[in-house]
Amino acid sequence: MQNASLLTVNFKNTVALLFLMVFSVSCQDLKKTRKPDDLIPESKMIDVLTEISILQAARNYNKFKLEETGIKPDQYIYEKFDIDSLQFERSSNYYAEQYTQYERIYDSVKARIQRMKTRLDSLRDLEIKREDSIKKAQKDSLELLDSLGIDRDSLETEIKKQKKSVRDSLLPIPKRISRERDSLEV
Repeated sequence: MQNASLLTVNFKNTVALLFLMVFSVSCQDLKKTRKPDDLIPESKMIDVLTEISILQAARNYNKFKLEETGIKPDQYIYEKFDIDSLQFERSSNYYAEQYTQYERIYDSVKARIQRMKTRLDSLRDLEIKREDSIKKAQKDSLELLDSLGIDRDSLETEIKKQKKSVRDSLLPIPKRISRERDSLEV
């Protein structure tokens, strides 16, 4: 009985030792990606990844609208940044192994997108305020017309008459003057 338990303990130790050896040997054979000759510089990589993020967001927001524009996201990126898919792939793989550099790149992309979002949000808020002030001004002017007892329809008719009168008063340029002007431009 004691021999059986001793054999079990030895077997477990042997399996554990074998597992440890296989694991340690398998980890020793990792090959580092060498720095590509055509490595995309870090600053350009930030630009590329920012643009890819924006395109992905556009695709996720409204895929059909993006397709209607005829833009092919991958092709657009490669042409805009004058890179190719293989160069991008090699650069991505290289940076992925450089953890601190890769983290810095993605932190920069994240910060840039956040700044864009903040700026666009503030522009949207300004646009809403502008639209609200236009609506208020229109409402105020209509209320003023009503308080003065002015009929809106008659006012619109009068404005149309004045526009037509101004348009009719503009005489066409005589052909003789038009030809002289054209000869001076040549």
